[in-house]
Formats: sequence, structure tokens, C-alpha cells
Amino acid sequence: MREITETMTEWLAQHGIPEWLIPLLVSLFPIVELRGGIIAARLLDLELWKAIWACMIGNIIPIPFILLFIDKIFEFIKKHEIPLLCPFVRFLENKALNKSEKMERGEFFFLLFFVGIPLPGTGAWTGSLIAVLRRIPLKKSVPAIFLGLCLASAIMCTLCYGFPEVFAKMFG
Repeated sequence: MREITETMTEWLAQHGIPEWLIPLLVSLFPIVELRGGIIAARLLDLELWKAIWACMIGNIIPIPFILLFIDKIFEFIKKHEIPLLCPFVRFLENKALNKSEKMERGEFFFLLFFVGIPLPGTGAWTGSLIAVLRRIPLKKSVPAIFLGLCLASAIMCTLCYGFPEVFAKMFG
């Protein structure tokens, strides 16, 4: 992921994108999401608080669209059997549902930790897709996804900015 993030960061910087906006834009993309945005912010030596806000906002922007519209888009694609997209939609559905098999109880905490623990294949995009496919109500899924983003942000900031720097900026 670091290579993808470095490439995106360099490309955006070379095209005149302001430094504070680069982590926000990186965080918009699936796969890299907030994790990549924090890495991009660190590569640019962006202040910690600017990094957190930019990455959180960037990763939050697509979530309402996924939660509200992705099932309708998927239904349309499958109904009309659109070439290339139909197999891709089925792949995404299977992947999201396979990741959620053990979620019979504790949907809120499953989503929170699924979004919050920065591992490959996890994050707000996939968490939102799981919430839609599992028909988890918005009043439960939205707070879980948001708190998961907060957890992922804390973990990534600690890893990228380091314990001493994080604590110095928070309490010093």
C-alpha cells in the first residue's frame, strides 16, 4: 500500500495540488482509504491535526453514497447483465458477505473493528458494503463506521507519526 500511496502523493504534488488536499484525495479512494491518506500526510510532513481532519473527511465523503445507493446500482447492473460489471459486482458481494459470516451477533462492534483495524481488505468502503448487504440499519452502521474511522486514524497516526510525536502534539 505504501508504494501506491507514494505514487499517488507524488503525482498529485507534481500537478499542483495543495499539500493539505492530497491526503484528503488519497483517502477518497478504495483500498488505500484513510490508511493511505495518513501515510501521504506523513510523507508531506503535514501537521498531525491537519492530517487527521483531511483523511477523515476524505474517507467519509463516499460512505453515504455507498450506504444509500450501492444496492440499487448493483441491482441495476445484475438485472441488465452489464458485461464486465456483472461479474465484478458478484465478486464484491461475495467478498463482502464472506467477510461478514461471523457477524451473527454484535454487528456494531464487528463493523467498528472491521473498519478500524487497518488491514488489507478492510476499511470504510468494504464496511459500508457489508452494512448494505447485511441490511444493517443506518442508525447502527453509520456510528460504527465513523468510530471505526476514528480507531483507524488513531492507529495509523501512532504508526506513522510515532508515539513521542503524537503525545507531544496532543499534550505538549
